[in-house]
Amino acid sequence: MKIGGIEKLWYTKNEVRQMEAQLILRKLYPKSRMAEKLIRACQSNGLLNSALVLFTRVLPQEHAKVYTLNSLMRAFCESEAQSEAPVLIYSHMLRRSLLPNKFSFPPLFKSLSQSHVSLAQCLYSHVIKLGHQHDLYVLNALLHLYASSCQLALCRRLFDHMPHRDVVSWTVLIAAYNNVASYHLALLVFEHLHYAGFLPTRVTIITALHASAHSPNIQMGLWIHSFIQRHAWELDLILGTSLIHMYSNCGRLQEALSVFCLMKHRNVYTWNALLKGFALAKSGHQAISCFNIMDKDGVRPDQVTFLALLSACSHSGLVDQARHFFNLLLHSKYGFCANVKHYACMVDVLARSGLLTEAVELMGRMPFQPTKAMWGSLLLASKAQPDFQLGLLAARNLIQLDPDNTAYYVHLSNLYAAMGRWSHVEKVRGIIKDRHLTKDLGSSSVEVEHQSHVSQLFA
Repeated sequence: MKIGGIEKLWYTKNEVRQMEAQLILRKLYPKSRMAEKLIRACQSNGLLNSALVLFTRVLPQEHAKVYTLNSLMRAFCESEAQSEAPVLIYSHMLRRSLLPNKFSFPPLFKSLSQSHVSLAQCLYSHVIKLGHQHDLYVLNALLHLYASSCQLALCRRLFDHMPHRDVVSWTVLIAAYNNVASYHLALLVFEHLHYAGFLPTRVTIITALHASAHSPNIQMGLWIHSFIQRHAWELDLILGTSLIHMYSNCGRLQEALSVFCLMKHRNVYTWNALLKGFALAKSGHQAISCFNIMDKDGVRPDQVTFLALLSACSHSGLVDQARHFFNLLLHSKYGFCANVKHYACMVDVLARSGLLTEAVELMGRMPFQPTKAMWGSLLLASKAQPDFQLGLLAARNLIQLDPDNTAYYVHLSNLYAAMGRWSHVEKVRGIIKDRHLTKDLGSSSVEVEHQSHVSQLFA
């Protein structure tokens, strides 16, 4: 085939590989621009590693173009290929004295993981030196990296110093607070977005719904739902499931069911959100009925489905039904086995029902080490029975797993006191004092003067 003849708009993968081989074998790359053309052909065919090799080892410096390399970095970001490639391309650009432009940095920041925050800060200094510190797309890309890396302080500082913001900037900040479980602050940011005159997108709404699902006040969630209705948005899989998750977490099962019935399409995540609601509401029979309908509809359950089912059975005292579902997991009926969380749920089912011996036997047979959740279930059950020896065993194991948790020492001390073993009580209290452990104070929150909190946050 010809190497330098008529340029085609599209090549097959085989043609690209042949051209690559001929270019290298005939040493044509110093005399032509075929290497750059071939990079674009490799990129359009998904041969990104070949394109990277051509750029780093073959392409002459005078033929390298920034826009080609920016495009290659974007292609790596959008693929499942190695994430280090954009940084490698960028470093080669600098070594070849190619000046990056504002389109070079968004894919570069996107390619970095949370372990590369220091590198991102270094790259941001390049952004400033090159005069792109006011570019919204560059700043949003860096903002997203900080948010996904749970670097809230860096994220907030960058947001506050941005000369201009768009709805993407606000959405990323909401997500940043979600990522560190500061859901009330996430909702305050969402509220202030409206004061700033921005209209939320679907992504913004879904992000805010996640925060609302973890908020003690459902008013913002209700407002978001009314916003969706006012704008006649279709309840697609993601939006509908997010609404169901929010209502389920807030104990509003009727609203969750209403949204569920309005959805044209549902997947396993939609069903799981509803099942979780039944579990939280201690409606075990409804959860089982829901699962049976799901199974008849041909929706294949996943591991989360069975966690919700076992949890619903646990809170409703449905031991036999829980055994049935757990046996389905043990026999891998749906293609997966019980994991450690399923075992923890089953231990909780047995412990809550007073079947402590069976719970301990299950922990002894399972292919996992007992977890804090399991020992915690036994500790609570032993107080209800009461079973002092089992309580002591559970408390000691909890302390071994989490030696800095004061509550476990308090439980152990109380058990010794109930048994009249006062010397042991003093010994445990001495350990608490020597380790400078303090009992966590309880706290509660109410929504007071919501508006004033908004002004404080953005002062």
